[in-house]
Parts: sequence; structure tokens; C-alpha cells
Amino acid sequence: MGMEHLNCSVLRSRTHLGLKEIKVRKETEEEEEEEALSPMARMFHEPQSNVYIIVIVGFKSTVDPHSFKANLVETMVKHPRFSSVQVADGGEMKWVKTKVDIDNHVIVPMVDQDQYHMDMAASDKFVEDYVANLTKTQISMSIPMWDCHILNLQTSDAESTLVVRVHHSLGDGTSLMSLLISCSDELPSFPVMKKPRSAATGRFSIWFWRCWNLLFLTWNTVVDICMCVARAYLLKDTETPLKASSSSVAFTSRRIVRRTFCLEDVKSVKNATNTTVNDVMLAITQAGLSRYLNRKYGKAKSDNGEWETNLPNNIRLTATLFINMRSSPGIYALEEMVKKKSKAEWGNKIGYVLFPFKIALKDNPLDYLKDAKATMDRKKATLEAQFRLFMAEVFVKFYPTKLAAFPSTTMWFSNVAGPQDQISIFGNPVAFIAPSLYGQPVALTVHIISYEKKISVVLSVDDNIIPDPYKLCDDIKKALKLIKNTTIGVRGLMNN
Repeated sequence: MGMEHLNCSVLRSRTHLGLKEIKVRKETEEEEEEEALSPMARMFHEPQSNVYIIVIVGFKSTVDPHSFKANLVETMVKHPRFSSVQVADGGEMKWVKTKVDIDNHVIVPMVDQDQYHMDMAASDKFVEDYVANLTKTQISMSIPMWDCHILNLQTSDAESTLVVRVHHSLGDGTSLMSLLISCSDELPSFPVMKKPRSAATGRFSIWFWRCWNLLFLTWNTVVDICMCVARAYLLKDTETPLKASSSSVAFTSRRIVRRTFCLEDVKSVKNATNTTVNDVMLAITQAGLSRYLNRKYGKAKSDNGEWETNLPNNIRLTATLFINMRSSPGIYALEEMVKKKSKAEWGNKIGYVLFPFKIALKDNPLDYLKDAKATMDRKKATLEAQFRLFMAEVFVKFYPTKLAAFPSTTMWFSNVAGPQDQISIFGNPVAFIAPSLYGQPVALTVHIISYEKKISVVLSVDDNIIPDPYKLCDDIKKALKLIKNTTIGVRGLMNN
């Protein structure tokens, strides 16, 4: 479409979103129909959940800013979400195409290389503080809501770092991972999503199990819908050192830290216990949270070296666990995602369920895995995520209530499968990928992402509430070691 004939229109935003007047350049010839923001995208604009995605990418080489900008113009900028602004038109938020000035979206701060030369700890702290300061700011709605920050500073695990910031209304983790892969030199492979096979054989057995599963699904869904209403108006999580005491946490800065494990260690536990990678990561998160809170509530160990239980009884600690709602889950090439009526749709195609973590010190570390698997299997047999997505589509659009907002939980949890092979973005080999968030109404968010032969736990914390996030990382890492060693011990006994 031509850009020769342009006019300026001033559109006013809705009051409850708190958006200011912005000027938008609109095409007048051959203009395509403007698309409205989805209800889930609008939820990420609510005052208590004005959420931004942060993706930290470590490179094995320094980045040429001029070449990087030129490549962005040919890739990311061509995507309609990254070349459109969000405006209010007749009481509805819409995407409006605009001209992108790449210099407004690529920031290259001046870094004194000599100051951090050979001091990797100081370099790591600089990058961590840079990202933390970034979470104190927002992107103007007068331009497309994304930017990239290039830090050509050597750290302990990268030669340079790219920080990509995108408002969550533009898309979810799956969409952004696909966009990231579209910038790579070659399309990598991803873990295959395997569908569980039914153990029933014979026509009658298959019919019986289908009826049973339908009844089970219906009952679970009804229970979860009732719990959804109760959590919105009555039930709250226990006040713990991890939970914010007020909703103002959505407006505070975040510190983003990570810990990386060997993916093979996680897979060895998965294979030995007939579970999934997601089950294992939920289990070590539950065990790590238990160890962390136990230390917060009192002494970690007694004189004889045994763990003392300092935890209060019946702690209610719930995570908002996000689920990919696409009809065909997985990561796809960008060209496939932007096709109309594609199964791999672009956007915020996510639902969420309430995942209760059982906080306790257990004698057998494998009990954490049993609990996590049982709870996750229960959540798979419900339409809770679909119901919550339906509530977003109905209540956000027509009648905003507590049912349309994200529930008040202690934490958020998300798991995204990354590339199995090394990728290069615009010719720069990637050392690590660490996605996270800020602007969410919880003090703790846990992201899990795999890349090559590693898997990372990325924490986004309000350090006014969680001042020692690295200790929580260590507790999660220790939990994996304990569960792995216990698995090896049980396997050894079985072999003997």
C-alpha cells in the first residue's frame, strides 16, 4: 500500500485504560480494515496488568548496530503488529498501520568497556541493573510498542546482550518465539508434542472410557468454575514472604535473574518416573519454594544437619499457570503464523489455570514430583483454561468485573519450549535465551525455557518483597539435584 497520501487523525482512548491522546498517521488509499485488539490483549492494558515481555538474548559475538537495524527493517518491522499503533476508535481499541522510525526502537547505550574489562561479575551486574531500570519505564503508545537494546559488553556467558521489550498486547510467548526464530539463519527443530494414547482396546472399552472421561471433564470443569468465582471474591492466598500485600506491586520495578540446568538431568528424571519435562520443572519449583519459605520462617537446619520444619500449616500458595490455547500447539515459522485461518495463530492465544503448590518439606523428594504430576493431570482434565478465555472475551468487552481480571495469586508460571539446535540471529550465534515479564500483579514470576541442551529457570521478582532471588534459584537447583539423586537411588535398588 502506498504511503504518499497521509493524514493525521487524533483518537481519544478509553478512560479506564488511562491512555492519552495520540496522533496516528493513517492511510487513506487502499486501506485495509483495521483489526480490533483481542480481549486478552486488552487485559494486558488494564491498570493492574499493564504487562511487558522482556526477552534477554546472549550472543557469542558482538553486534553491529547498523547491520542489526537494517535486518530488523526487513523482518520484524514487516510484521503488522510491529508496524501498528493501538488507538481507540468508537470505544474499541484497534490496530492502525503507521510508519516506523527504526531509530526510535533500537537503543545502543554507551558502555565503558575499560571499566568492566576482565570483571565478569561487574559486567553481569551492569546488564542485570540495566534490565531492572528498564522495567521502571513504559513505551509511548504513539509508536509501535516494542524496542531493542544492544549491550556490546562481555559478560560471564555472552560476548554481547540483546534486550527485546514488547508490550504483551502484541503477542504471547509462542508468537514472540516464532518471531525470534524467523530472524534466525536456519529454522531449528523443536520438541515434538506427543498426544497421550488411550490404554483402552475394543469398541466397548473405548466407548466406556470416552463416556467416563466426558463425565470426569464435566465434573472437574464445574468445580473449577465454582473455584474461579470463589477466588475472585472470597478465597485468597496465604500471606507469605513471596506474596505482595497490595496490588500496587504491578507498578514496581522488577529484577530478572536466571539459573541454567542441564536438560539431560531433567529428562533423566522424566524418563525414570514416566512424567513430562513440565511435571519435573513444576516439582522442582514446588520443592524450591518450600525450601526457600522454610528458611524465611526460621532456621534452615538443626544442629545435627537435618532440616527443621518451620513452615506454617496449610499454606495456600497458588500460581496462575498459562497454557497455549492454539489448536495446533508448538512453535511455527512466522510465515505460517501470520496466515489467515492458520492453526498456528499469532496473538495472545493463551488461557490460564490456577495451579496450587503444596508447600511442605518432604522426606522423599519424589513426593514433590508425584504431587506435581497429579495436579497437572487434574488440570489437563478440565476446561478451566477455555472458560477463563471465554470470560476474557465476554466480560472484558461488555461488562468489566473481577471475573475479567487476572486472579489474585502468589505467582505466575509459564513454560515455553525453545529451539533444540543452536540458532543465529542476523548472523550472531545465540548463547542463551531468557524471557520474562514486568507489570504483572504478582511479586514472583517463573519462566521455564529450554535451549539446545540446557533448560533455564528465569525469575522476575519485586526485590522489595523478594530481596534474595538468587537464593530461590539455588533452592530450585538443589531440588533438582535431590530429586535426580533419589531417582538414581531408586533405579539402583530396582536393578539389584
